[in-house]
Amino acid sequence: MAEERVLVVDDERDITALVAYHLAKAGYRVTTAATGPDAVKAVAAEPPDLIVLDLMLPGRSGFELLEELRGNAATRDIGVILLTARREEPDRIRGLSLGADDYLTKPFSPEELVLRIGAVLRRLHAPATSVGGSVLQVGPIAIDRSAHKVTVDGKPIELTRIEYRLLLLLAERRGRVQSRPQLLEHVWEAQSDIQTRTVDMHVQRLRAKLGKAGGLLETVRGFGYRLEPEAADRRR
Repeated sequence: MAEERVLVVDDERDITALVAYHLAKAGYRVTTAATGPDAVKAVAAEPPDLIVLDLMLPGRSGFELLEELRGNAATRDIGVILLTARREEPDRIRGLSLGADDYLTKPFSPEELVLRIGAVLRRLHAPATSVGGSVLQVGPIAIDRSAHKVTVDGKPIELTRIEYRLLLLLAERRGRVQSRPQLLEHVWEAQSDIQTRTVDMHVQRLRAKLGKAGGLLETVRGFGYRLEPEAADRRR
């Protein structure tokens, strides 16, 4: 049974009760909040492993809460799944851009939500490990941060400086979608509104150099990329 704690934040009591029931049935420890300020207090009292977050909340919007979570070192690694009636693509893109791990619209399947929560928690807690404080391991990919070297299944891979920085950023933020402007800003240190095609070309080259492990580097259509440790397993 799962031992992770999930905070459900929604002002619709029926939705909150439904989600809480299915999560408790799956073995999660569940707490709830109905407003933005209540959610802030709940996180401060006992930080959860994951938050199921509605966007339209009394007191403070889900977007504001998400931005606050990601801007705080103590809470930035908490998983967040947005659960909302807002179906517009700009809302989805904004949520992913602010650091949401997943996005599900109402009406929804409780069973699907439970599966998505499990997938996010596996990504956050399992796939990447640091060895000796220097090596970051994501699936078959090992990144030696002190030597600036990369291996796949123990075999060295020759990368350019930009390719290395791109891979390292995606590995450090594994499982989370990174937009093209975000990648330009952090990898190229460029203005976020120019040359987004540059990112696509470097991702293509990086995939080719990683070989079979290139399947872990996923394209999120219309938005950007993420390094997804479970992607290779799904493609087998």
